[in-house]
Amino acid sequence: QVQLVESGGGLLQAGGSLRLSCAASGLTFSSYSMGWFRQAPGKERDFVAAIRWPDDVTYYADSVKGRFAISRDNSKSTVYLQMNSLKPEDTANYYCAARRGLAGRNRNDYNLWGQGTQVTVSS
Repeated sequence: QVQLVESGGGLLQAGGSLRLSCAASGLTFSSYSMGWFRQAPGKERDFVAAIRWPDDVTYYADSVKGRFAISRDNSKSTVYLQMNSLKPEDTANYYCAARRGLAGRNRNDYNLWGQGTQVTVSS
């Protein structure tokens, strides 16, 4: 069974930090590009960050550039999203996504999705 499971979400105050994790199973993790997307109620699912196969080039949405960092640990089959200087507008359900081979900023690049983890940032 191919599965992506996010964890690490929570409720915190503006200016704080959080680290999300996404553990993959049932796939050869190192062969996949990985991404993070987020969705607030009534809004579309937007790109946040990605780390590209095969060279681990990273991509970020302008709204999170300089605040968030994506990384991966292939030995743990896990991708991370370090979120610093959090703002209320970062409040959303955060989804992990995967695609075998190349993928980037487009949500349609990805064909595997996790269940999401909620991040709520208060002012």
